[in-house]
Amino acid sequence: MTASIKAVLLGDAMIPSPGFEQAWRKHLGAFGEPLVVGEWEPDWSKLQYRRLEVEKTGPEHETVPDQIVADGADGELLAGLFVPVSSKVMDAMPNLRVVGVSRAGVENVNVAEATSRGIAVFHVMGRNAHAVSDFAIGMMLAEARNIGRAHHAIKTGEWRKTFSNSAIVPEISGRTIGLVGFGYIGSLVAKKLSGFDVRVLVYDPYTAAEVLTEAGVEPASLETVLSESDIVSLHARLSDDNKGMIGAEQIALMKPTAILVNTARAGLIDEPALAEALRENKIAGAALDVFSTEPIPADHPFLDLDNVTLTTHLAGTTADALANSPFLLMADIAALLTGGKPRFLKNPEVLQDPRFAAWLESVKQG
Repeated sequence: MTASIKAVLLGDAMIPSPGFEQAWRKHLGAFGEPLVVGEWEPDWSKLQYRRLEVEKTGPEHETVPDQIVADGADGELLAGLFVPVSSKVMDAMPNLRVVGVSRAGVENVNVAEATSRGIAVFHVMGRNAHAVSDFAIGMMLAEARNIGRAHHAIKTGEWRKTFSNSAIVPEISGRTIGLVGFGYIGSLVAKKLSGFDVRVLVYDPYTAAEVLTEAGVEPASLETVLSESDIVSLHARLSDDNKGMIGAEQIALMKPTAILVNTARAGLIDEPALAEALRENKIAGAALDVFSTEPIPADHPFLDLDNVTLTTHLAGTTADALANSPFLLMADIAALLTGGKPRFLKNPEVLQDPRFAAWLESVKQG
């Protein structure tokens, strides 16, 4: 016999609530019906703005979702994708013990506050790793071979054969690819690049050199990655320590024939410095899926450049990645609640908190 858990499931325009409800029923249905099922932000364009603001500033500036104010005060579990989980939300849900977001990043959760209150935080590592790694390699090829620019030219009535990099258009084979970050996504990029017969340099201060060597890549400093690579691809998570890590000084280390790819976080790059470098042809090109402001403003300098490929924050968005992530999340929460070992618990120290431990024991006892 298991205890009932009062769950609040709030989807959004990217993963609507039925996905979370179906995942709940499959993996946690034994704990009863959800208390609340609804949408935090069902409007796609509004979601893109709100989630980017939360990514940049954290969840505290957001208000408590209406569904929580109206019906969710007794909730013990809160799950969603981009729903902001602030201290105000925790105040409004005094019985909250589990927060789950079906994404790798936890920028929309005040994790420190949750931990201090004995609330477990779950996320889903690697849910879109294949999607992003595929896209990153696609961006390398698109920028190097002018795929997007040629497509645009044909669509606008021009049969274009000359581009800013026409004198140096490279083949990928035999080149040096530099990866900044070697988590699940970075390691998949390296694995998928192996068929191109390339040399792969990796800068990741959090991954042991022997792990990189065993993966068939070469550990290197950031300076070496930037100065020796023909293509540099960013796969690091954004933190206070690495914000703006690729600025004018770092770009100056790159070859004039090099390409910079970013499918990670916009904050890793000093955008004005990159725009200036591209305008002055200090590097050959860039391919970017993320921007400090989204949608990108109409007066952004990138829009006037012919040596940059731009996409609309698409790298992690595939039907497979989105549809599967609530099921991965609920399965991992279920593992903890049924005595197993979860893979995606962000703050495992909370397991020692007497408030959480007592709640978990009550759930297991029924």
